[in-house]
Amino acid sequence: MRVAAIDIGTNTVLLLVAEKDDRGELRAVREEATITRLGEGVDKTRKLAPAAIARTNACLLQYATIVRELAVPRVAVVGTSAMRDAGGGEEVRAKVRELFGVEARTISGEEEARLTFAGALSGLDASGKVAVFDIGGGSTEVVVGEGDSVSASHSFDVGSVRLTERHVRNDPPTGAQMDAMTEDARRAFASEPRLFEAARGAATAPIGIAGTVTTLAAVALGLEPYDGARVHGHVMSASEVRAVVDRLAAMRLEDRRAVRGLEPKRADVIVAGGLVVLATLEALGADAMRVSDRGVRWGLAETLAR
Repeated sequence: MRVAAIDIGTNTVLLLVAEKDDRGELRAVREEATITRLGEGVDKTRKLAPAAIARTNACLLQYATIVRELAVPRVAVVGTSAMRDAGGGEEVRAKVRELFGVEARTISGEEEARLTFAGALSGLDASGKVAVFDIGGGSTEVVVGEGDSVSASHSFDVGSVRLTERHVRNDPPTGAQMDAMTEDARRAFASEPRLFEAARGAATAPIGIAGTVTTLAAVALGLEPYDGARVHGHVMSASEVRAVVDRLAAMRLEDRRAVRGLEPKRADVIVAGGLVVLATLEALGADAMRVSDRGVRWGLAETLAR
């Protein structure tokens, strides 16, 4: 049976259509990622902007066409940071009801952690205690667990869009602005020392997911077009991440948009996202990360397929 999972994020709306193969493992039939910037301005206004809602609803219309063409009988739609933090989400929820006949659930941080953890580990060889982090547009989730069990998690209000809107005023960003973004992330992570203590001693390098992390890997590998199979499981050292971030931060936005492996619509927030990645690795005491091309949508699809 085919299932469809849609994750409405602060920066990107993700679609996964999947089905179980002969071995009982989930296999992607179709994947889509569309940057709609739903959380644009939310850090300041706490309201979804009409233009952002319109972009997101247009994306959902496209996804509904795909779901219909692929004859998917079971669909689930979830919203994360922007939908939790801002008013105005009813227009998006109404569009979901109209197009898919289901409710768009604004999931709690606890459920997001569970789905993030399950999805991130899908298709990767990971045993023992593992730390997973998800750098989103509005928030960063850090999850610690083992096997199918999550032992600790927290959602921090630092993300690529949020920090860009808070601090970046120049093109390219100044050193002071980059320092301010780094310190913002460090302060947020310092508020939950027990979480990072629980993560230390993990059996393998922490696993990073979502668009910021996969984009950094794609730029490092020079991938164009994007190839999820090459990104999934790729290992990047902290020094490699730093080199990519510094290279991008030194460019004007116009030049950054032309970088091989970088989605042009992500070019304005990738530096902030990269700095959050570096602050996360620092807080975890890790000198490298493994990249996962999967996340909430895969965890949600696993739940649907069961």
